[in-house]
Amino acid sequence: MTAEQQLAERNKAVVRRWIEEFKTGGDESVADELRAPHFVNHSAPPGAPTGPEAGKLAFRAMRAAFPDLHVRIDDMLAEGDRVVTRQTFSGTHHGEWSGVPATGRRVSWAVIDIVRLEDGRLVDHWAVADLHGLLGQLSGEDPR
Repeated sequence: MTAEQQLAERNKAVVRRWIEEFKTGGDESVADELRAPHFVNHSAPPGAPTGPEAGKLAFRAMRAAFPDLHVRIDDMLAEGDRVVTRQTFSGTHHGEWSGVPATGRRVSWAVIDIVRLEDGRLVDHWAVADLHGLLGQLSGEDPR
């Protein structure tokens, strides 16, 4: 295995741990360990924090709305210092989300993340999430 391939595999292992232990498991200490102090979330909504604490706030709100939140990794690709994942988020809507009161509906939505790593820590994050599809499911307009 080349040095580049070894780096890609190490970076994928870091991202996998971030998804499984922080996103799915809610272990915020893992987020602290795996994010560099200069971490930036480039996909934060306007006016929202973008630093290392930003993801914690977002996932606290998501877990409050979807307490059984699960994140499945569908695809993971790595090249150089970047890792791309296609994920499926799912959960049962038991709390307010984006102004929608709890519906009790089971929902799922797609997310694509790109992260850049330095020395085994996340430093940049970009995401695209199907929030339109999620809101459609919460309103009962999406027949998934």
